[in-house]
Amino acid sequence: MKYRPSRRTRRIAIGTTAVLVLAGMNGPALFRFGSEKYHAYKINRPDYKAANGHWDLLDVPEEFRINTIHAALLHTGKVLLIAGSGNNAEMFKAKTFRTVLWDPEQNTYKNISTPKDMFCAGHTQLPDGKLLVAGGTQRYEKLQGDVEKAGGLMIVKNEDPDEPKTLRAGTLFTGKSSGKTFESKDNLLVPRAKKTTDPVTGQARVTASEARVYVEARQKGRKHSTGDTDNYRIRGLKGADARNLYGIANKLSFDKKDFQGIKDSFEFDPVAEKYIRVDPMNEARWYPTLTTLEDGRVLSVSGLDEIGQVVPGKNEVYDPSTKQWTYLPTKRFFPTYPALFLTDGGKIFYSGSNAGYGPADKGRTPGLWDVDTNEFDPVPGMSDPKVLETSMSVMLPPAQDQKFMVIGGGGVGESEKSSEKTRVVDLKKDDPRFKDGAPLSEGTRYPGGSLLPDDTVFVSGGSGDYRGRSGSNILKAQIYDAKSGTFRRVADPTVGRNYHSGTLLLPDGRIMIFGSDSLYSDDANTKPGVFEKRIEIYTPPYLYRDKKPELGSGPERIARGGSGTFGTGDAADIKSARLMRPSAVTHVTDVDQRSIALDMKKTGKGVQVTVPDDRSLVPSGWYMLFVTDKKGTPSKARWVEVP
Repeated sequence: MKYRPSRRTRRIAIGTTAVLVLAGMNGPALFRFGSEKYHAYKINRPDYKAANGHWDLLDVPEEFRINTIHAALLHTGKVLLIAGSGNNAEMFKAKTFRTVLWDPEQNTYKNISTPKDMFCAGHTQLPDGKLLVAGGTQRYEKLQGDVEKAGGLMIVKNEDPDEPKTLRAGTLFTGKSSGKTFESKDNLLVPRAKKTTDPVTGQARVTASEARVYVEARQKGRKHSTGDTDNYRIRGLKGADARNLYGIANKLSFDKKDFQGIKDSFEFDPVAEKYIRVDPMNEARWYPTLTTLEDGRVLSVSGLDEIGQVVPGKNEVYDPSTKQWTYLPTKRFFPTYPALFLTDGGKIFYSGSNAGYGPADKGRTPGLWDVDTNEFDPVPGMSDPKVLETSMSVMLPPAQDQKFMVIGGGGVGESEKSSEKTRVVDLKKDDPRFKDGAPLSEGTRYPGGSLLPDDTVFVSGGSGDYRGRSGSNILKAQIYDAKSGTFRRVADPTVGRNYHSGTLLLPDGRIMIFGSDSLYSDDANTKPGVFEKRIEIYTPPYLYRDKKPELGSGPERIARGGSGTFGTGDAADIKSARLMRPSAVTHVTDVDQRSIALDMKKTGKGVQVTVPDDRSLVPSGWYMLFVTDKKGTPSKARWVEVP
């Protein structure tokens, strides 16, 4: 019998012929079209998702799209997205500061009134579930060629031991030698002088107090700059005030003016959904790191101060019970946004990761810091130690292992250098030292990293050059297995992420990826970059399995050393339980996240979990409780408070 092709076969043959004809006319374009169609088909296949996961763009309404710089998961399950002025000088001038609250469960959004510019602040989770936000922006930088008025640091002295003095913004300072006048740009409180009595002579001795303020010339032009140290009288003061208050300044010039920080601090209340002002820090800070200590207080470290200099090792602690800040008695210097983790025994581990500002030869050595004694024990073995800026650091799961990984990194400042290395250290060893781990596929600055409930680490994005220069964004994602010490590639993201980006684990086991602030928008570095407002959601492979365990009701509060039972019909399949501290992430710095292994027993109607009795391992606060089955598939999290 003569073979006759089916209608479907004839249609395919005709279509193929047409494709071949068109390919001859416009081959490359058609090939791209075909490749894109095939790629879309491939990544949406169930078997591909089960092996590699899947990326989706979050459909954020236009009115809620902001330049997300900071993100924190709250114990209500909602995500606080903070832009402040969003690295936008025009928004800063207009005092337009933005915060948006996103509910992943309902996919709803809410604008939150933002009282100060929290752009480049620090933040951490507090024991009661509030989020502490401290620092931010007082003034944007001006590059050397853009500086129109001479300016710089004015030190204001007060020799009156009886009362502090307040000077308003706009106060005028006139040099006694130069006769040149400068204007203060901010309000200033100068403390009272210190009065002591000489124990031998009995004479009173007064030591002048001092405060610092940024000043500028009142007119444009280089003739208004100064090159020498001068004493300055303060315009408008009379009598004793005129004698007791005066200024001292060195060079007031046209040098580059860095960003300047603020002292303001706020707690964000997840239930009331508003910021609550608390006492300000003692130091203004822009790019600080906030780390929760063993006793629930919060350590604030580094940052640029009110005149744009790195805070010179003057660290301080916030007490949530009094809402006040106090200085540590001794100084220790770190570059801005240092990665500082609470470790077993209460010491602070500095991984060497940092972002932004600070000398290349100071404060960059990794080590263990005893905050009480100020002793610092360096941890050796770091490879490429000069390429750690903009690296990401994580406490590998579970937290009981006390292993840390440093991922990628770059040279100091605007360096082109980047590192493909990961470095791992085990702090439980008698003589801990870093060793190189599994490498990344290429040199990576600004990698995003989030712990997953199955004891793996999700790593994505970043760029090979400073702020994605020369089209160097890395559209790759990997999952690191902490047990085997290996990476495996998973589905590629569709949006490039570099500076001002981050990742965050959601209670349903997905990952939210936000931000990116490329310096340029083209490979030739000719067009200014545009802030990336799109938010992506990555669904890991474990959520595409046929079945996942369900965790039912149980206690909302479990004390350290205590146990709680949670109902589930999947007890036979459940293998492990983890408490995961929610993220508060910015500038590839997320020192809050940690995954704590729980002892687990199976009961007739569920599972019983026990929280370790170690405050340094389990700081007080709210946690996500996940259980995973024998395949590593996690449940949806239940929120549990550890008081």
